[in-house]
Amino acid sequence: MSVFYPTMGLQPVTASGHRPAKDKIETPQMKAWIIESFDGIDKARLAEVPDPRPAAGEALLKVSFAALNPADAYLAQGQYPAKPPLPHILGRDGMGQIIELGAGVSNLRVGQKQVVLRGEVGITRWGTFAQLVSVPVESLVDVPQGWTDQQAAGATLVYLTAYQAITQWPDLPPQAVILISGASGGVGVASTQLALAMGHTVVGLSRDPVKRQKLKSLGMHYVLDPTDPQWLATLKALLGERRVDLVIDNIGGSLFAELLATLADRGRVSVVGRLAGPVPQFNTASLLFRRIRIGGVAVGTYTNAEARQAWNQILVLLSRINARPLVDRVFAFDQLPDAFAYLARGPMGKVLLAVGE
Repeated sequence: MSVFYPTMGLQPVTASGHRPAKDKIETPQMKAWIIESFDGIDKARLAEVPDPRPAAGEALLKVSFAALNPADAYLAQGQYPAKPPLPHILGRDGMGQIIELGAGVSNLRVGQKQVVLRGEVGITRWGTFAQLVSVPVESLVDVPQGWTDQQAAGATLVYLTAYQAITQWPDLPPQAVILISGASGGVGVASTQLALAMGHTVVGLSRDPVKRQKLKSLGMHYVLDPTDPQWLATLKALLGERRVDLVIDNIGGSLFAELLATLADRGRVSVVGRLAGPVPQFNTASLLFRRIRIGGVAVGTYTNAEARQAWNQILVLLSRINARPLVDRVFAFDQLPDAFAYLARGPMGKVLLAVGE
């Protein structure tokens, strides 16, 4: 049965991709993946909604590629600080071509390709899992020179996250030892590339032997299996008298206490994710006596100017080692459920939707 939202003109897409003839549409419609509850990403459905129009200071993009992030699934489950009005369109990452400019925009032109940098896109305002998205121009950047559209579409969130995880500690020594859990994930790979470009010694943890080999091919100094009961002893032998200066934790869960054990006095932990669930109880004395510091990572705390400055530094670092974002797989726009199921299996590289390539 068709469901009609009188305030939005929101309708389901039929199997043929057409609207039912009996429904009268007064405004142009785009296809978008919407959530109508916080019951999980599997409840998202492909529907037709009114085309957005750019407000003053905004640009309307025809989306080419959108990238998936675990945060999208968290928001769809109601496990994110923000709870946008429903129905909502997810998607924080993406790129496309400008087709219309709002009033007062003079620094961009119709036809330019742009990438979503940061902001409220996909959080409190409609996101990139749609054919069109309107974005404040201060939240847009050019496709980096030499990058493909696919590489650019999924890069900004993971690299800004990785950059903040490293640089939020002003006293991190040069040529530090950085340990990355979940090293084969999006933020893990980005952290690896940035840390290598900064001249640090990088140690990664990954359960998958194939991914461990891929991480070594990126230049990671040491890659260990966290399920190996001897991994802590192996790491100690590899580092000699050195200890870990910074842990970037993408996993959480029961591994957290072991990560703390690797740290030097006044060591640091940047908490990025919790893919393994909440951290169980651990002895806080392990923090006290070695003065270990723990800090959360939240890219949303960046102002637009800070995000742009960080992004420019990221591009300098990546060019230093001739690195590019990794893209694992591209799904068709109507395959969003399959794409999120694939993301949940832990691919190495970004997972994209081809919205309107």
